[in-house]
Amino acid sequence: MLLSLAIATAVSACSSPDSSKDASKDAARAATTSNGEPAVATLTLDESSLPPVNRFQISDLDKSKDACADFGSYVNGTWLAANPIPGDRTSWGAFEMLSERSTAAQRQLAEQAAADKNATGVEAIVGNFWATGMDEQTINAQGIKPIQSRLDAIAALDDQQKIADYLRTSAAKGENFLFGFGAEADFKASDMNIAYAAQGGLGLPDKIYYVDADKADKLAAYQDHVAKVLELSGIDAAQAAEQARQVVAFETRLAKASKSSEEMSRDVSLFYNPMSPAEADKLTPNFPWTTFFESQGVATPKMFSLAIPAFHEEVSKMLADVPAEQWQAYLRFHTVDGASPYLSDAFVQENFNFYSKAMRGQAEMKERGKRVLDTIENEAGEALGQLYVKVAFPAESKAQMERLVGNLSDALKVHLEGLDWMSDETKAKAMEKWASFTPKIGFPDKWRDWSGLKTSRDSYIENVMAANEFNYKWNLSKVGKPVDKTEWGMSPQTVNAYYNPLANEIVFPAAILQPPFFDPEATDEMNYGGIGAVIGHEMIHGYDDQGSRFGPTGNFENWWTDADTKGFQGRTDKLIAQFNGYEAMPGKHVNGKLTLGENIADLGGLAVAYDAMKKATAGKDDPMTDGMTRDQRFFANWATVWRRNFTDDELKVRLATDPHAPANFRAIGAPSNMPQFAAAFECKPGQPMVRAKDQQVVIW
Repeated sequence: MLLSLAIATAVSACSSPDSSKDASKDAARAATTSNGEPAVATLTLDESSLPPVNRFQISDLDKSKDACADFGSYVNGTWLAANPIPGDRTSWGAFEMLSERSTAAQRQLAEQAAADKNATGVEAIVGNFWATGMDEQTINAQGIKPIQSRLDAIAALDDQQKIADYLRTSAAKGENFLFGFGAEADFKASDMNIAYAAQGGLGLPDKIYYVDADKADKLAAYQDHVAKVLELSGIDAAQAAEQARQVVAFETRLAKASKSSEEMSRDVSLFYNPMSPAEADKLTPNFPWTTFFESQGVATPKMFSLAIPAFHEEVSKMLADVPAEQWQAYLRFHTVDGASPYLSDAFVQENFNFYSKAMRGQAEMKERGKRVLDTIENEAGEALGQLYVKVAFPAESKAQMERLVGNLSDALKVHLEGLDWMSDETKAKAMEKWASFTPKIGFPDKWRDWSGLKTSRDSYIENVMAANEFNYKWNLSKVGKPVDKTEWGMSPQTVNAYYNPLANEIVFPAAILQPPFFDPEATDEMNYGGIGAVIGHEMIHGYDDQGSRFGPTGNFENWWTDADTKGFQGRTDKLIAQFNGYEAMPGKHVNGKLTLGENIADLGGLAVAYDAMKKATAGKDDPMTDGMTRDQRFFANWATVWRRNFTDDELKVRLATDPHAPANFRAIGAPSNMPQFAAAFECKPGQPMVRAKDQQVVIW
């Protein structure tokens, strides 16, 4: 999605019963009707074969560590030492274990869908993707042939007009090389969709990779990768090396006109720059937007958002002054590079060698089945989701989650009403926003219609390209129409959750509703320390430094008094300083500004979850499970959620681009600001997990 998940804030980078309790489940299959609904047949899920979930256990505690000195190591040190990162991963922890479990369930469903050659609807889509993706022999035999016509078209681009035309025609197929384009709610009228154009065009994760001296090694490795991909596409080695230099120079120019991850994450207004197409044409005379809208099959609107206008101005200039040969090299590389995961082995291997191994430190490639499931998730995730929820999400989990959400909402209301730093005027608006939160749990009430997507058993990459075009056109069909608030931005099988400020909604896919987050049979403190804190986290995103810029209806508006804004920033500045002080690896610290929104959500979410837990257990005896108090176990499960190992290279990428702090700091960051934590573990002033009064952060 172009914008919704860029603006929306997720918990992670953050249900089936436990396998020991139920060996298998049968459920009705999804309809094979023309609109993609399930068909009457039987899907099965053998839960006994799924990977285990990751629960907190008393044996995890490293008693040689002091909970008041390093709570993360106290709870997770033993587990982390015993659970190295698998070769096909760059990180490993609670989220990844649930992801493996979800993937294993998806594989069973994809195999069953593929076995039915007469399937229609969503089962046919999933089955065709699986069958063609797993047919390594045919993929290797086809080689680069499936995209040869695109390369031939690029080779014929010998002037500015032809290049601009090609950019438009390729975008209409869902292959936009230079910028993101799609529908999203209007910031100022969030019940209607408008078109947004955003920056793009870079092969590396962020603009800083092109300009920062400490990332020069990655830039050099990228240039080598570009040359290798061009060689694989049929370019002579010497010529490929020269073209690679030109591609990197091209992207460096784009990077200098782009905004960084930090800038984009901490100023959501950068996404919104409304203007008429005629006004935009004046900024980009060599790439007129009136013509672009026509080429995409979208009625030219009165207004759209041209985000980061300086970026688009630079693209227009590059159409005039960059030689056609350099454009050809750039477009050829990105065409082949984007297709590489779905082509023959040599392309797949080179793609892995750079993006996974060189950039992130992944030792081994994922086996083919996992890669194919990743593709299905990217191209038709909600289609597979229809099958997933039939067998992997019991109704009782949704009912219990609804009660938890209600309890967290009640606790948040008390927090908001009790704020002593906020004026009554602003507080009234905060309460209005609280009253309008919309929770979504498990899976959509209305499934997306997939009937227009045509797939086959002939070609894996042709299925991918068909889905790209279908998804793009589906998205563009929403421009100028009312927002469909039944839509989801994540599939049910995703181990994550998110808040969307444009709809003021909190969303919890089915796959995250498992331990250590949620367990229908767990004690209260474990669920409140897990999914309860996640629920609180997503609610608090409505009041973080960017979510608080949207009002109760989802419109972008200022509902704060000047004095309250100043008071809020004073508190968030202290949280920035706290996380700036965490050294993630020698010489590299967490970026407190980049991660601010997530840190605000963790801090408020954990505090709200704690209060909700105390209310839910009021009058009940403390069970003192395994010798730990209820409060201790609440905080221990919070830390369990954030147990995670990273490769060094993965950690470096995250420090540069991820708005989430590394997991070990999330385990300790919020609790260290809470007197309830210090009381639970009898911590003393001056210990690392007890922040001094002048440094203690309390916001929501």
